[in-house]
Amino acid sequence: MFTKLRAIWQPAMYHGHGKKSGFFEGWYFKFVDAAERHVHAVIPGVFLGKDRSTSHAFVQVLDGLSGHSTYHRYPLEQFAASDREFDLRVGPNHFRVDEFSIDIADPDRTLRGDLNFDGLTPWPVTAFSPGIMGPYAFAPFMECYHGVLGLDHVVRGSLVMNGETVSFDGGRGYIEKDWGQAFPQAWIWGQSNHFEQPGTSITISVATIPWLSNSFRGFIIGLWHNRQLYRFTKYNGARITGLRLTDSHVLLRVENKQHGLEIEAARSEGGLLHAPYRSEMLQRVTESLTATITVKLIELSSRKVVFSGTGRHAGLEINGEIQQILD
Repeated sequence: MFTKLRAIWQPAMYHGHGKKSGFFEGWYFKFVDAAERHVHAVIPGVFLGKDRSTSHAFVQVLDGLSGHSTYHRYPLEQFAASDREFDLRVGPNHFRVDEFSIDIADPDRTLRGDLNFDGLTPWPVTAFSPGIMGPYAFAPFMECYHGVLGLDHVVRGSLVMNGETVSFDGGRGYIEKDWGQAFPQAWIWGQSNHFEQPGTSITISVATIPWLSNSFRGFIIGLWHNRQLYRFTKYNGARITGLRLTDSHVLLRVENKQHGLEIEAARSEGGLLHAPYRSEMLQRVTESLTATITVKLIELSSRKVVFSGTGRHAGLEINGEIQQILD
């Protein structure tokens, strides 16, 4: 019981203690080298299926520039997580919020080394709003929960990738996570922290949210700029004033009481990732790490443009029964 309560105010830590089936949890580490020639995501996690034979731990790796993705599966017995903080082991791989050590040697990918993360900026946690989920973090029946552990930070260290040593010293990183029963029926997700002005980051999530016997379009959008987080969420009274999808772009407008945010995300080719469905982890989600996201933040009272810029190396996913969440 104490572990479950602790986890509410520590979004980073493992939330599956005591779970036997019908549960997944995954952490998403994105990192880009200083020269921006290497864009990667590493996703450790666990899947507890209703059929015990499907339960396993995993580490997923995506090369954002080539689109090459690999899924490395481990027996459940090789998964271990602290009940006090985010400290996770999957086979020989070790993950904490400010560092990871990875050792993968499979025929389709070898990846070894250590990365450290300095100056992490998580979504704030308060007594009544413990992270990006806000008050929904207290709801015990949500299909999927979300956490943002690092909006923008410096990366240090190096990795040996298929025999090539790559330095990530001075690069930038981003960390988030998901846990629950399954991914939503439909969602749009985007993220970039590579704007012309360093220290700026955008994270976007719009999804179908089951609620009791019905569902609604939920959204959580945060723009971190000049050390201020501009929040646009369903639970803080913001509203989507436009959401449209074309063959090449996602066009989104959202407003809270003080600001409007205009977003234009340009789609690009990506790689296939595994995602949690209720029966199994299935390779059905296309994620790009070469998209761009253009944002404009406007002060509503004066119509002053507070910030305008385009984020590079953007993650972008558009998946599921997408008509559910479009205008």
